[in-house]
Amino acid sequence: MRSYEAYLRLVEDALPHALDALEPIPPQLREAMEYSLLSGGKRLRPVLLLAAMEAVGGDAEAALSFACALEMIHTYSLIHDDLPAMDDDVLRRGRPTSHVRFGEALAILAGDGLLSAAIELMLRASLGTGDLRGTRAAHAIARRCGVSGMVAGQVIDMNSEGLASDEATVRTLHLRKTADLLTAAVEAGMILGGADDETLAHGVAYGQHLGLAFQIADDLLDVTGTAAELGKSVGKDRDEAKATWVAVKGMEGAREDAQREAALAGEAIQILGENAAFFIRCAEDAVRRNH
Repeated sequence: MRSYEAYLRLVEDALPHALDALEPIPPQLREAMEYSLLSGGKRLRPVLLLAAMEAVGGDAEAALSFACALEMIHTYSLIHDDLPAMDDDVLRRGRPTSHVRFGEALAILAGDGLLSAAIELMLRASLGTGDLRGTRAAHAIARRCGVSGMVAGQVIDMNSEGLASDEATVRTLHLRKTADLLTAAVEAGMILGGADDETLAHGVAYGQHLGLAFQIADDLLDVTGTAAELGKSVGKDRDEAKATWVAVKGMEGAREDAQREAALAGEAIQILGENAAFFIRCAEDAVRRNH
């Protein structure tokens, strides 16, 4: 296993060239796609994918197409989430959001372009292998980012705004909107690395608990953080009466639940033995963000 920083360097080195493998993209569209894709960030999802592959005996470099594709999907979701018809946000990673910089129409197309490019990259990589691992990994990512996963979570989020929410609704929202894409990273990486079914099941459980811990911490940061610290607008969840863990459980309850979910993530990933330490630190770091 490598360090987080080593996996991050692999991702950052590969992302600027990821679109080169495709047919030529209209310059205006490519500029808008890369504006958001190359704007920095923790790259948690592609890092988790590469680490999960190596944790079960695979080679991280062989999964870079999938890691880049996953970051493209995450970026597309942020572009669309920031649109006026959705969260209507003007700041992302310390810069103007895509629709502020390029206009709504091109921002929508940039998101569409990143999603379709991600699918093409994964399928190209799958065709180059002699087994079905790539196809299974691409299916896992597509399912968890799609109409029963992340997109379903967006719908729940939209429909819950301004309404009194209960814990079950917010849990489902967080599992779909946030946890599914984090789970997809671990699941796809383990599939590509040849994990057995038991290990894969533990990886999925880890991703779900990690995603809940991560999103609960995000809900807390919307209350306690600043735009300068986070690179995005804060206070919007409260102002727009969003369905959040803080709204349901309060600040202290949310902190306790974030810690509990991080601990459950750590328990789930113990199946990896000494390689579990990397993933436990990721879960702990997700929670530390709210302090």
